[in-house]
Amino acid sequence: MTGKEKFIKAMKHEEGPLLLDIGGMPTTGIHCTVVEAMREYYGLEKRIIKILEPVQMLGVLDEDLKEAMGIQTVPLWGAGTMYGFRQTDKFKEWKTPWGQEVLVAEAFMTSEDERGTYIYAGGDMNYPPAGHMPNGGFYFDNIKRTKEFDEDNYNVEDNFEEFGPVSAQDLEWLKHKKTEIGDTNQIVMGNLGGTAFGDIALVPGPQLKEPKGIRDVEEWYISTSIRQEELHEIFSYQLEYALQNLEKMHQVLGETIQTAYICGTDFGTQNGPFCSNKVFRELYLPYYRAVNDWIHSNTKWKTFKHSCGSIFGLMPELIDAGFDIINPVQWTARGMEKQKLKENYGQDIVFWGGGVDTQKTLPFGTPGQVYDEVIECCKVFGKNGGFVFNTIHNIQPGVPAANLAALVDAVKDYNGES
Repeated sequence: MTGKEKFIKAMKHEEGPLLLDIGGMPTTGIHCTVVEAMREYYGLEKRIIKILEPVQMLGVLDEDLKEAMGIQTVPLWGAGTMYGFRQTDKFKEWKTPWGQEVLVAEAFMTSEDERGTYIYAGGDMNYPPAGHMPNGGFYFDNIKRTKEFDEDNYNVEDNFEEFGPVSAQDLEWLKHKKTEIGDTNQIVMGNLGGTAFGDIALVPGPQLKEPKGIRDVEEWYISTSIRQEELHEIFSYQLEYALQNLEKMHQVLGETIQTAYICGTDFGTQNGPFCSNKVFRELYLPYYRAVNDWIHSNTKWKTFKHSCGSIFGLMPELIDAGFDIINPVQWTARGMEKQKLKENYGQDIVFWGGGVDTQKTLPFGTPGQVYDEVIECCKVFGKNGGFVFNTIHNIQPGVPAANLAALVDAVKDYNGES
């Protein structure tokens, strides 16, 4: 079956062969080191890996590797990156701290010292660095660049800076990507930006050269309790531009994409939710619902929500907000048992993820253990449809190629495609 045929069955909650997604979204991706290892494992031509997402150092999967692995998704992302520089078709070589040669955007600018590697917002080294990759690390961590929060002199408009109208240049990039991808039977996965309400990865303003406002992670979480009025102002301002931009982007893309990545805000920790259902309903749900309603009223796109952690009790709120898809389905968190998730919510939302434990089994298990766990997850989540296969969040550096190959084999065997 084609990717689109599998996708349609999953969205209709009809049981059948599973769509395999690796690399389509910022939270369904694969670290560049593992992309390189898989090319070698399958005996493919040695190539320098392109970086798709610079914070997590996610790699681009070329068509020959996707074919070998049975992946039937393709990313269509906006040109903006988490660090504010544009990423289009112009790349340069960069040697990572672990020695791998990769291709990065032209404005990907770094410096080094005894503590590690630093990256700059907008590629502008006239300002302090926005991210830090510590020695021995594989990702960039956001750097706090604001002074101690001064509530008496806080101007809520300082948190408006990153929101505004989509540029003609960015719309032209989307048009270019639409033409480049063309007519395909793969699922085209849209990551367009602008609809992530309170995403803690964006709160520090990594894309801004000189961020102001509430940018400290701890202060932001405090604000969800004691400064909800200010957060409503921020979210309302963001929503106004989000809806305008969605309309403009849809005029360019039409129905090229099948899924739209709405938000990566995490509402769960390993042991429980970040907020109560009441806070979610009052603070977040109105904005999510407005975005989902616009998309469902004006497009055929399916809306994609990411949230790690223990969110079993928040699932009814996410469904009520109108999301079609939940990712990464972290059944390793407390209270997120596979069977319980499927029985309670499997007919109301599509599970996109949950295919294997990326904290333990995939990196540290044997190929046989990986295979068995994947088959089990496919049987639980694939029953009666409503499941797209992906791991629990991104595939991390250090995952053995043989383990990822066992995952691929298991999905193919479950689908009867071996």
